[in-house]
Amino acid sequence: MSNLWRTKPLSQLMSESDETSDGLKKTLSAASLVALGIGAIIGAGLFSITGIAAANYAGPGIMISFIIAAIGCAFAGLCYAEFASMIPVAGSAYTYSYATMGEFIAWIIGWDLVLEYAVGSATVASSWSGYLSKFMSSFGVSLPHSLMMTPFDSYTVDGVMHSGLINLPAVFIVTVMSLVLIKGTSESAFVNTLIVILKVAIVIIFIVVGWKYVKAENLTPLIPANTGKFGEYGWSGIIRAAAVVFFAYIGFDAVSTAAQETKNPKKAMPIGIMGSLLICTVLYIIFAYVMVGVVNYKAFTAGGGGDHLAPVAIAIEAMGDVVNGTVVPAYPWLNTTIILAILLGYASVILVMLMGQSRVFYSMSKDGLLPKVFSEVHPKFRTPYKSNLFFLVFVSLFAAFVPGRVVGEMTSIGTLFAFILVCAGVLVMRRTQPDAPRAFRTPLVPLIPVLGILVCLGMMVFLPFDTWIRLVCWMMIGLDVYLYRGIKNSFLGKANNTTNDPKNYSVTAISGVFLTVLLAVLAYLHHQNAEVDDSGLIMFSVVMIIAHTILYGYYMIKYRK
Repeated sequence: MSNLWRTKPLSQLMSESDETSDGLKKTLSAASLVALGIGAIIGAGLFSITGIAAANYAGPGIMISFIIAAIGCAFAGLCYAEFASMIPVAGSAYTYSYATMGEFIAWIIGWDLVLEYAVGSATVASSWSGYLSKFMSSFGVSLPHSLMMTPFDSYTVDGVMHSGLINLPAVFIVTVMSLVLIKGTSESAFVNTLIVILKVAIVIIFIVVGWKYVKAENLTPLIPANTGKFGEYGWSGIIRAAAVVFFAYIGFDAVSTAAQETKNPKKAMPIGIMGSLLICTVLYIIFAYVMVGVVNYKAFTAGGGGDHLAPVAIAIEAMGDVVNGTVVPAYPWLNTTIILAILLGYASVILVMLMGQSRVFYSMSKDGLLPKVFSEVHPKFRTPYKSNLFFLVFVSLFAAFVPGRVVGEMTSIGTLFAFILVCAGVLVMRRTQPDAPRAFRTPLVPLIPVLGILVCLGMMVFLPFDTWIRLVCWMMIGLDVYLYRGIKNSFLGKANNTTNDPKNYSVTAISGVFLTVLLAVLAYLHHQNAEVDDSGLIMFSVVMIIAHTILYGYYMIKYRK
């Protein structure tokens, strides 16, 4: 039996979770986990995507979209809670997949999580820079444009176009959050808890202040009639908006990456996961109700361009009395406060994402699939400091020199994929190890996991073709790394003398061929339905297809026996 499908024994996973002098320190409580979850969830999604999704897809029905997305998250969350209570080890979905479906699936999901955490944190850092500029300008302080933009961004001064040099504020926030993580998990949790208290307070202020300005006519009809185009209003728009605002829920799964640093994980992990999800769902629905209630949803189209603050700002400007036909904002100071909330929200999102990424790589390194450096723990702080330093540099470079574009859909599809595997893992574990101790049991199995798979898959289907293309390309690169390094260095494979099994390489190569064909199909469909020039994406896809056809063909021929 090759090590591709060999699972990691529960006894071995449990021994790794024990606190040792060279392991991760157990410092987190259930309350800390709830705060970590809220810190990751309430951020970019709530303050920007809500208005955009309402304007383009769902109208006032955005509240229903949030409920649909929350249901999908709840199904997955219940499955996460069962795994986190029985396998309290760092690594989240990667570790759970290793215990249930084998090393190959675990590698795929571990690589997929890089998409959610590292790339997501870099993008949020880029956006953080823009909001810092807005915040400082409200006090009359103007920061140099060239030091807040990448070389690929441009700005105009006196009619002359200039290019940026580097996004320094993005580098600054990534550096600060990484150093906080290196100092210690308890310190990180304390900082995050303070941020959570502040930004939740501001969200509540927005709800309380705006409640009395909600107008019934802005909420009617609740579900606008479909325009005749799939995904634009009507129920298809509601579901597409659910897939888009799903980005706003990303974060509760990051709680499970801290399982190995939790004092009583069997009880605290379910509380942390489900507690943070429940609190944020309630806040989201009420927040959306106020936002689309105080102003007509069509007004949020003014928030296009790169100004993701606009939807919230537009709602605040409508909170006031009408004087001579014009609304006079009753609380103009709230705009600056909301910007502060977004800065804090983004900072805590970056903190939790960087923490989650380093813990996933920690687990993958402990299994031999990645270099040892990612699992080396600081002798004093007992944190994976070298992993934190690596991502400090990687994410900072990405944020400093790559334009911060909207990658909510990209991050969403990676997370939905992870959720599907976790739900499937519960089904597998209940069948293969029904008697394993579980402090928390997912109710109504197999119904809940199956519904979780279907809801998450349904939302993935509603995402655009280009999002699927990027996911497939990223997975192909992951298979390259696994073929080159992961298979031959796997500790599980070495223990069972299966690292040289030709099946490891041939099955991986065949999987790569499948992805190559899928990429060709997706690229063709995207080109046939593209409304704008997609030549760059198509050329990149063609290069990937040709290069990997050669690569996977080589491995299939070499290991055909």
